Amino acid sequence: MIIHRLTVDGKDYFLPSPIDTLKASILEAIKAGGGYVTVPPLRGGPGLEILFSPGMPVVWAQIEVADSEQDTSTPVVDAGFDAEGL
Repeated sequence: MIIHRLTVDGKDYFLPSPIDTLKASILEAIKAGGGYVTVPPLRGGPGLEILFSPGMPVVWAQIEVADSEQDTSTPVVDAGFDAEGL
């Protein structure tokens, strides 16, 4: 699963996909000289309104995380090792 990290003025926000509309909204607000953009939450909730303005540092990153299902298989153990033979 891909999680998107938006860093605004040194603060990180983790976002669900897709982010194309959000990126366009942020760019539009900056081009207009500043404006509020609602950043959606990663999981449920109303989101967060952030005021974006020209010159504000904004960084996007993608983080790949494992699915929430854990590997429940039996671990493989190499029984061929003989500690007494050392």
